[in-house]
Amino acid sequence: MITHKTYIKLFISKPHNITTISDEVMTRQAVKVVHSPRAIKLLIDPTRREILRQLTFKPQTATQLAEKMHLTKSTIGHHIAALRKFKFIKTKMAKPGSHGILEKYYEPKAVLFIEDYNKVPKELRKDFLNLHIERLRGVFSAFQIAGQPFDALQLFNGSQKEETDVAADFDLMYELAREIAKQMTILGKKYEGTETEMDGETLFIKLYTEALRTVMSKDLWKNVFQKIITIKAEFLK
Repeated sequence: MITHKTYIKLFISKPHNITTISDEVMTRQAVKVVHSPRAIKLLIDPTRREILRQLTFKPQTATQLAEKMHLTKSTIGHHIAALRKFKFIKTKMAKPGSHGILEKYYEPKAVLFIEDYNKVPKELRKDFLNLHIERLRGVFSAFQIAGQPFDALQLFNGSQKEETDVAADFDLMYELAREIAKQMTILGKKYEGTETEMDGETLFIKLYTEALRTVMSKDLWKNVFQKIITIKAEFLK
């Protein structure tokens, strides 16, 4: 049984970019699954997502975040207030700034927040899945699925579906994004309550890779990806 103090054994490597104020590596709650539709709506905003990403590297003040993200301090303050309200972040410490004014350092309550796909409001599902589609594009580009990104996927969508028993109106990327979103929810629940030394990006990549590997092992998707590999080989001849 995974307990609150259990470390995620997959994530035992120590990243060099995780520091506290004193530059000491520390463990933190790895994952928190977000079930509230209102909280999920809050995370759709790219600025808030970026604030959470920045805070996984080390606790920072509103001033530091504003400078790093090229936004006004009042704008950052607005987003911080929203994130605090929904308990995504907390105050790590407070210390005098360069002008002697006491400034609060914020940190996230978990390294990674994963939205419960089943609780995503219907009106937000398209935007939510578009985030996963963009991530998948990055993954496929990195792995060079075809000579040019998505040539093989486009060929598959256009002419090869009948050979893999999928419907003519099957949207490959949309359905794959949905499968990944569901699997990320399962993984989030699996690792919730564990601790890690990783930053958000490293942890996200590891979980996303695990989710993609699981989805690709299913019969339908195994056939789809095998066909894409075949198309790639023909395309590169």
